[in-house]
Amino acid sequence: MAKISLKRLLAKKEVSSILSDLLKAIDTSINIQDAEGKLLIDNDKTQPLEKYPVELAGEVIGWVIGDDKASPVASLLSHLVKNEFEKKTLARETLDKYKELNLIYNISEKITASLELKEVAKLVIDEARRLISADSGSLMLLNKETGKFEVIAAFGQRHETKAPIEMGQGIAGNVVLTRRGEIINEVSSDSRFVKGHNRVNSLICVPLQIHEQAIGVINISSEEPFNYTAADLKLFMALASQAASAIENAILHENKLKQERIKSNLERYVNSQLVEAILNEQGDISLAPAKMDITILFSDIRNFTSKCEELEPEKIVEYLNEYFTHMVEVIFSHGGTVNKFVGDMIVAMFGAPSRLVDSERRAIETAIEMQNRIKQIPVPWIRQNFITGIGISSGEVVVGNVGSPQHMDYTAIGDKVNVASRLQSIAKGEQILVSRGIYDVTKDLFEFKEIGSIKVKGKKEAIEVFEVVY
Repeated sequence: MAKISLKRLLAKKEVSSILSDLLKAIDTSINIQDAEGKLLIDNDKTQPLEKYPVELAGEVIGWVIGDDKASPVASLLSHLVKNEFEKKTLARETLDKYKELNLIYNISEKITASLELKEVAKLVIDEARRLISADSGSLMLLNKETGKFEVIAAFGQRHETKAPIEMGQGIAGNVVLTRRGEIINEVSSDSRFVKGHNRVNSLICVPLQIHEQAIGVINISSEEPFNYTAADLKLFMALASQAASAIENAILHENKLKQERIKSNLERYVNSQLVEAILNEQGDISLAPAKMDITILFSDIRNFTSKCEELEPEKIVEYLNEYFTHMVEVIFSHGGTVNKFVGDMIVAMFGAPSRLVDSERRAIETAIEMQNRIKQIPVPWIRQNFITGIGISSGEVVVGNVGSPQHMDYTAIGDKVNVASRLQSIAKGEQILVSRGIYDVTKDLFEFKEIGSIKVKGKKEAIEVFEVVY
């Protein structure tokens, strides 16, 4: 339970004002104590007549002392305490949901790293087993030719390669048909249940959907009676949503549509005119690691974690997507490449994979337009709360595919990348900080304010920092 301090509540200006007005209206004076008897408000100089409790969920957290007119004061404070408790509870629940959302995205990284259908299915069913208590589980895909489900991955009790269930038959068949996830905690009482070799008492069953079309079903079950909850269903549906996307990618791969999938993904990070060249590694574009002179831009929202406590996780994601859409559009318009998103942070490169002779100028123009674009986004909450700091550096780094044979990231590695990151971390809201190298190349093109030499984490020597005035 969230802790509520009566002392802090009374110190709030709006509470103090309401209390003062009430005391005037009922023409009385009172003393207020906390639960331990410590005096918080001393207005009544006469001998107290009665003590009235201030309560939260049946627990006394303070006392109002006075005559019989003090009773409504205690009731009012109890009401205000309850409201304060509900606010704190809502904030905590929002933070928990945000953490849950992060968990789902971490799972997404695992299951989207593979293009092998059975491997993806096994990862999904393993994650389901880890997240929610169950004795058995399976992931089935619908074979459109036969109209039957094929078990792609499973754990627990004995299962068959092909489940004898058709569209609309059994619980799984109905879930696919209705495209609605279900909790059934007394399976034996459900008329749709098709008895098989395995003992099942409770289960959760959700559809796998791609573009509002069900392609299969994933379920987990318990041999013994188990009370699955709405929270379990919500988490399982979120996993199924991520699983469906990963399975779609795997199916595209098996159908030899890998190039189209890669092209679609690349166009989210790289200018569309570069995509074909990157796919074919034409001209001066190569994905192999190599030294290159590039400019790196880091942008991050200030105090993002605390802002997340104010909204539902779904709304946070909606706003982030809106924000990213505008920022990526700006980066692309200046010839930049989105290297990656890390939470709310954006990392962009200018000069890779395609070389740019004026990457420093383009990066600063991008940063200025990013700061200005935020103020034009047609969502008031974003304009008021997404305040960003930007750091820019340039120089020689290693750029190219880095990783394992199973999963590669196109990224930049080197000291100049670290410098840009450090500049971003010390930039205040709406600030654009650049290194000496950026300043030297662009000092005749933009107005700057010299910040001075600053010692930053990870650097033995202080770095010269300049602020772009825009």
